[in-house]
Amino acid sequence: MNSAAHAVLVASGIFLSRIAGLIRQRVFAHYFGQSDAGDAFNAAFRIPNFLQNLFGEGVLSASFIPVYSKLLAVGDEAGARRVAGVVGTLLALVTSVLVLAGILATPLLVDLIAPGFEGAKRELTVRMVRIIFPGTGLLVLSAWCLGILNSHRRFFLSYTAPVVWSAVMIAAMLLFGASVRSEDLAVKLAWASVIGAALQFLVQVPVVWRLARGVEPSLDLRSEGARTVVRTFGPVFVGRGVVQISGYVDSVLASLLPTGAVTALANAQTLYTLPVSLFGMAVSAAELPAMSSVVGDRDEVALALRAKLDTGLGRVAYFIVPSAMAFLALGDVIAAALFQTGRFTAEDAVWVWGILAGSSVGLLASTLGRLYASVYYAMHDTGTPLRYATLRVLLGTTLGYFASLHLPGIVGVDPKWGVAFLTASSGVAGWVEFTLLRSTMHTRIGRTGLPASRLLSLWGAAAFAAALGLAARHFAADDLHPVPLAAVVLAPYGSAYIGITWAARVPEARAILGRLLRRGRS
Repeated sequence: MNSAAHAVLVASGIFLSRIAGLIRQRVFAHYFGQSDAGDAFNAAFRIPNFLQNLFGEGVLSASFIPVYSKLLAVGDEAGARRVAGVVGTLLALVTSVLVLAGILATPLLVDLIAPGFEGAKRELTVRMVRIIFPGTGLLVLSAWCLGILNSHRRFFLSYTAPVVWSAVMIAAMLLFGASVRSEDLAVKLAWASVIGAALQFLVQVPVVWRLARGVEPSLDLRSEGARTVVRTFGPVFVGRGVVQISGYVDSVLASLLPTGAVTALANAQTLYTLPVSLFGMAVSAAELPAMSSVVGDRDEVALALRAKLDTGLGRVAYFIVPSAMAFLALGDVIAAALFQTGRFTAEDAVWVWGILAGSSVGLLASTLGRLYASVYYAMHDTGTPLRYATLRVLLGTTLGYFASLHLPGIVGVDPKWGVAFLTASSGVAGWVEFTLLRSTMHTRIGRTGLPASRLLSLWGAAAFAAALGLAARHFAADDLHPVPLAAVVLAPYGSAYIGITWAARVPEARAILGRLLRRGRS
């Protein structure tokens, strides 16, 4: 099976997990709206989630998967098992210590991440953080399972496992949502997240055990593979931490804005991370084991990496460009269709649209940057992505502070729109990071990237399709429900984009329609 087919498996798994996440977020919006309890839960979840993101998929993709995949490629299954055992043991020990420390230091962490929370809102956040922390440790171990599954090209299970986690949380809200106060429901939802995390880990264990053929806990660092993972883990851990700090700065700044800003940001993140996960992560996750397995002399490796990178960039851009355009032009329709129910109003949907429009500024850069970072990781270079991520965070923090807290007053808009300026600032910083990653890569493996003509074709097609979508919205009935309205608007948008790019002979469009036609004939 080639990388394109693997990317489809990853995208399918991520699609199912993200759909489950969207359903979870819609149910959440129904019961919480943009309330204090909603803000408290979202802030509480971000704190232990920091641990998951530090030790989770991103770090393991950069340090563990390249080494494990290389050992499998050369037939050293025993060495691969030893590496997996060492990494799993170290993760379990370190995360256990950090979970305990996090529970003890929760009040301090809440003050750091949500300085704008006071009184009952702060106390509720503290209580939920202490509940959620142990579940986060289990999600870290799930990421270890993902590393093994991906290295064996078992992509579908690793990316659909989070469906179980979302399902448990959805069930909890449906079971208790109508009978308890929103504050009590938030606490029950925190407990449900822990149960869901445990189930997400357990559904992967049997397959991992079979693939790794009885991997055992170990702290033996004598093997070269284990030492390589530990050596590269540090820079990636710091780099991942730098990236996460950027996200937490956004949350801190949002907590200083009017009530609902933290929840509005979380709702928008659910949407704008969807294309990043579906397309950027799918291609990166599928390509990383393949790129890590490339062997040959320096020129042969460079040629192979360049070919895989350029192919991946084309696939990513084909889907991310229309996603960014849809967020910019049609974000209110999308937000209303997914979240407008119960306590979530049409006005809330417009607020989320503004945040989505801001995020569209850097959506393409951050997604393509993920693929470039994977190439560095496959080359066992974790330092370069770290340097550029640090620069991005510093720039994004500086711009974000000014844009979110001061720019609304300067331009004369409601302070709540500061969160939209915040996501736009992050996008600008993302373009700086992407440019540096690409420039340095050119010196390593030769010139890479998409032709300007290809990008112009994609953006032109997306703009024309957006105009059709806006026209469909203009002529739609005023009282049409948000869900059918989204169908009326987004169907011509998507169809026009695919049709125009097919006519322009964009390879990805030709491949998609070709597969559909072949399936239709069969």
